[in-house]
Amino acid sequence: MTDKLKHIAIIMDGNGRWASKRGLPRSMGHKKGAETLLEIVRTAADLRIPYMTVYAFSTENWHRSQEEVDYLMGLLRQYLDSDLKEIKERGARIIFIGERNMLADDIVAKLEKIEQETSTNQEFTFCIALSYGSRSEIVAAAKKAALAVAKGELKVEDIDENTFSGLLYTAGIPDPDLVIRTSGEQRISNYLLWQIAYSEFYFTKTLWPDFSAEEFKAIISDFNSRERRYGKV
Repeated sequence: MTDKLKHIAIIMDGNGRWASKRGLPRSMGHKKGAETLLEIVRTAADLRIPYMTVYAFSTENWHRSQEEVDYLMGLLRQYLDSDLKEIKERGARIIFIGERNMLADDIVAKLEKIEQETSTNQEFTFCIALSYGSRSEIVAAAKKAALAVAKGELKVEDIDENTFSGLLYTAGIPDPDLVIRTSGEQRISNYLLWQIAYSEFYFTKTLWPDFSAEEFKAIISDFNSRERRYGKV
């Protein structure tokens, strides 16, 4: 890892297709995908990448079948209770971004407990986008700004990019340097739209459950070979 790579964001895509190719229920793809996530987080920690954000469940995912949503929520509970223990032990600060009001009360309680328990950890920050949609995040930030202006706490002329960034779920977290999407799809899917304005992108055809630490490292090497100009010559 080089000094210029501080934050990797991942769109974990392809669990369902992975299962379908093997004649398995979609739930098995999600289970294998959860195992892959743990491997990649381990690798990111070993490489001493300061920040990693993963797209775990979007606001659009709520429109999937009730059976699949129920399974995913059960898998999430298991992940929060078990897999995250190892990540916490590695000294990670774990935070969750998204619309928590859409989640069950017991899950919200688990999220809050994990955030509190890891709030002083400094090895790296693991951010999980859960019940997340970037457009909703931007609208919520705009409402916060409008309310602050209405209360006299903020002047319109003082609103700039830094001010607005501080009103997003990701306040205090640097924008992603690199965005990885698996499964061959080449779209953003309402993910960190404000934050990825100058991010580098890497699209791999590998389905998420097959994504490996070796490919992850190869993508990082590719990133390190790129020259980022930020619109400059």
